[in-house]
Amino acid sequence: MSSTVHSTDEDHETKEMDIRSLSSSRRQPQNAPHIHKVGVPPKQNFLKEFKATVKETLFADDPLRPFKDQPGSKKFILGMQTIFPILEWGRSYNFTKFRGDIIAGLTIASLCIPQDIGYAKLANLDPQYGLYSSFVPPLIYAFMGSSRDIAIGPVAVVSLLLGTLLQNEVDSKKDAEAYRRLAFTATFFAGITQATLGVFRLGFLIDFLSHAAVVGFMGGAAITIALQQLKGLFGIQNFTKKTDIVSVLHSVFGSAHHGWNWQTIVIGVSFLAFLIFAKGKEQEILLGACNCTTDICYSVDLFVFITRADKHGVQIEAIAIGRTFASMKDYQLDGNKEMVALGTMNVVGSMTSCYVATGSFSRSAVNYMAGCQTAVSNIVMSFIVFLTLQFITPLFKYTPNAILAAIIISAVVGLVDFEAAILIWKIDKFDFIACMGAFFGVVFSSVEIGLLIAVSISFAKILLQVTRPRTAILGKLPGTNAYRNIQQYPGATKVQSVLIVRVDSAIYFSNSNYIKERILRWLMDEEEQLKASYQPKIQFLIVEMSPVTDIDTSGIHALEELYKSLQKRDVQLILANPGPVVIDKLHASNFATTIGEDKIFLTVADAVASCSPKLVTEV
Repeated sequence: MSSTVHSTDEDHETKEMDIRSLSSSRRQPQNAPHIHKVGVPPKQNFLKEFKATVKETLFADDPLRPFKDQPGSKKFILGMQTIFPILEWGRSYNFTKFRGDIIAGLTIASLCIPQDIGYAKLANLDPQYGLYSSFVPPLIYAFMGSSRDIAIGPVAVVSLLLGTLLQNEVDSKKDAEAYRRLAFTATFFAGITQATLGVFRLGFLIDFLSHAAVVGFMGGAAITIALQQLKGLFGIQNFTKKTDIVSVLHSVFGSAHHGWNWQTIVIGVSFLAFLIFAKGKEQEILLGACNCTTDICYSVDLFVFITRADKHGVQIEAIAIGRTFASMKDYQLDGNKEMVALGTMNVVGSMTSCYVATGSFSRSAVNYMAGCQTAVSNIVMSFIVFLTLQFITPLFKYTPNAILAAIIISAVVGLVDFEAAILIWKIDKFDFIACMGAFFGVVFSSVEIGLLIAVSISFAKILLQVTRPRTAILGKLPGTNAYRNIQQYPGATKVQSVLIVRVDSAIYFSNSNYIKERILRWLMDEEEQLKASYQPKIQFLIVEMSPVTDIDTSGIHALEELYKSLQKRDVQLILANPGPVVIDKLHASNFATTIGEDKIFLTVADAVASCSPKLVTEV
């Protein structure tokens, strides 16, 4: 058969080929590589597609899988276990686990009691309210939470935020009752918000606060809290109500001649030195120190009571702010279920004179090291706190401010994570800017400003990544059919008369115009280089679309404009490996027909083979 007839038959077959075939192939000249068409997925029912999208977005973990094909009674049991995980792991609970839990519970109780007193002061509340928050909420969480290691109670940063925000509305000194009501109301609505996010599977919204911003915010909050404690540590009477570092240091050193109290300094610095020394020891010493800390705290209370040091300027009240995060280790947790549990415990807690409680990082770490097995350790802690409230509370009024300040400083100093900041600097400079922005916002302004900066920078980074996605020029790795970024692989060679550009993101309304203009700039830069070196001009522009997971109407419109711009330059547009969602939309919009079915290829190598047969022959 003559070559003319062969060519005619090939064209005829190509025109009649089904564009939705997943494995069809074009007939190629002899010795040419086998080139597959890009498959188009079959059309799906809109409702089914919408249902699948919603399921993947809100129920990615498929929480209803255990209920499938189960009888009604079994579904009821599974439902109860989902709401109250204690009904599931409680069946296998034994004495060995209880022994670990009771040791861990006693340990974290000895740690939480002095901390709760200090944190209550940070929230401008009386000491007993801090203890209430380590009594009721942990009991609720033990039944509804699924973490084995988390220890529940007040934390530094939450106390800081609560105290700062509420103090702006109601003066805790002038109207203590109204202040307490406002604190419990805030706790109630915080719990409602948490539970609502969990019920509607919206826990992922919390992820919009980047890790770098959190590191900076936590470090700044820790510095602010520690500086605020200088009032109690030095026994200063007149102290600034501002939280920025300049105002605090001015207040501290301005009181150096007349406002410092030597008895307070001796008690506070000695106790702080002990805490820091104990914190640096091995696990066994640390766990022993937790109990020793409580004993010393009670001993100091007794010393103050006997010597009446409170009559000599050792203050018993303090105001500061702080917070820490929950730690969940070594096993997967459903974040939405956790939010429901945390929200419920705060709602119930608000009705029993508790303020906002959450997972404490320091307590959780101690809980883990002490050998906790289940959430029963929280129940043990609650029981010890209850006994403390019943029999030891009267002694707490003699707890010196210096002791509370030392406890808080030792608790928050670990929140300044220098290693994390250094690692962030090495990995991503923009992340480091976010980290430092949040840090300096808290230290030099206020917690609210620091939090606002942290959230703003996190969203700014998201917007920047969405609106300015990366693109890259690809070249061929010698001896292979692989095409890679020429900046990452300097040995990769460009194909003569062909420019290959990879788009590394979905193409949406927010970035479609930028992507079109960036591709055209790549083309102009390449043409200038070729003209300067007297090489043939670009004839084909291949867009590698493997990373393009989706495209919207604005993206389609941008491709159409790109196609028209290339036509004016006498350059052919070719697409390589569009995904199922993208190719389906290209066909639905008729853009595939506009550029031609024969201009869409499965791989970059196939596209190059079609554009540059001479190169294929050489290979």
